[in-house]
Amino acid sequence: MFVNSFWALVPAIIAIALALITKEVYSSLFIGILVGGLLYTNFSFTATMQHVFVDGMIGQLSDGWNVGILIFLVVLGSMVMLMNRAGGSAAFGRWASEHVKTKVGAQIATIILGCLIFIDDYFNCLTVGSVMRPLTDKHKISREKLSYLIDATAAPVCIIAPISSWAAAVTGFVDGTNGLTLFVRAIPYNFYAILTIVMMLTLTFAKFDYGPMKQAELDALNIKKNSDNKISEHASMTGAEDQPHPPVSGKGRVIHLVLPIVALIFCCIVGMIYTGGFFEGTSFVDAFAGSDASVGLVYGSVVALVTTIIFMVATRVLSFNECMNAIPEGFKSMVPAIMILTFAWTLKSMTDSLGAATYIAGLVENVADNQNIMSMLPAFVFIIGAFLAFATGTSWGTFGILIPIVVNVFAGNPNYEELMIIAISACMAGAVCGDHCSPISDTTIMASAGGQCNHIKHVSTQLPYAITAAIVSCVAYVIAGVVRNAFVCIPVSIALMVLTLLAIRFVSDNNKQTA
Repeated sequence: MFVNSFWALVPAIIAIALALITKEVYSSLFIGILVGGLLYTNFSFTATMQHVFVDGMIGQLSDGWNVGILIFLVVLGSMVMLMNRAGGSAAFGRWASEHVKTKVGAQIATIILGCLIFIDDYFNCLTVGSVMRPLTDKHKISREKLSYLIDATAAPVCIIAPISSWAAAVTGFVDGTNGLTLFVRAIPYNFYAILTIVMMLTLTFAKFDYGPMKQAELDALNIKKNSDNKISEHASMTGAEDQPHPPVSGKGRVIHLVLPIVALIFCCIVGMIYTGGFFEGTSFVDAFAGSDASVGLVYGSVVALVTTIIFMVATRVLSFNECMNAIPEGFKSMVPAIMILTFAWTLKSMTDSLGAATYIAGLVENVADNQNIMSMLPAFVFIIGAFLAFATGTSWGTFGILIPIVVNVFAGNPNYEELMIIAISACMAGAVCGDHCSPISDTTIMASAGGQCNHIKHVSTQLPYAITAAIVSCVAYVIAGVVRNAFVCIPVSIALMVLTLLAIRFVSDNNKQTA
């Protein structure tokens, strides 16, 4: 009765609605999980308990990929704590304050760093957050804005970078053709990713915000600093920073932040290509395409952690015991993110068991069967991909469902080859868009953790920005379905994005003057 129908999406819709209404994510996710279990078992109590906790939560926590991501989180949290305890983050803040004089400069530095770390979105979120927090705090940029900049340079950058864990995932979903070639050809049509970056730059240089983000920025300007120069209780935190901290080493230098980050980037790249068989003769590109990102990130982060400990002890900024004490504290700082991820994965397993993929696949195929609207298919795929990713909280799951369908729709018809590329790109763009909007998305959760921002505040402040980019992207896909030329569509879509933002600013300024 409830399987392979719209009911499959109801648990996720309930969880998202409750999270946005109550501003409390843990109970909202658990209620959504419980509803999914009840629907799947036709309201049998014992069967629901079995499905929720054994098939769902325990099943997700015993999944190799998920365990690898959790280990990576714990190790990264420990590295961040080591850099903070050694004084590396504070030293970087002092150095940056001498070279980055303005609020605009701090935001641009965050965006640039986010674009440079394109290997993996989890890695991007936590690394950029740990590096840039001291600088953005100094310039009174809200944690909500920092989390938005992190989130907007994580998945959108990864999805247009040929060498990334996302490219590897996408190519793995394409059978019977060169997946990497399709991915590269689809990059110019990935309007949501491109326009999100354009949007960040426009908002930054034009020095304006709108919606809840505007209020968050105003609140950040009014935050009073206490004598320890820590952000006061009025700031939006995950709670991790409320823990008592031992004194930070006064011997720390910028190198005590830079070297661990460089080691982490290098080791994670090596770890990923190792899992893809690079050292067994596979080419670099093929090794990246065939890599196991979860395992590669674990390998790389563990080696980087050991390297960091040796470096801290050798330079005498921290003793070995102080390094060991920092590791469990780093674990504690990641507990909120780990809890939300666990619940989000469990909720996804509920929607999977109810047949959400089958239901969405049927919708896409029904649209594709209508030859009269083939030129509109990219826009439809974008909308459906965004809705599916929003409801399930997973971009990669959305790729897995929609990309094979799109390839099959156009298979064997050379007249529609360019339209197939656009539709594949629309699938990827829609997945990233829905991922951005969803409070149960793992990338969104990581961005909250990276910016150390209250998760629901991050979602609510980012949502109007993501919706704006989504609307312009949808219009761009309508144009692309007709024109089918990237050289025409890219400048037109960028112009639409900038004009839309300027119009929003004009309306906002007029409303302010009227008030």
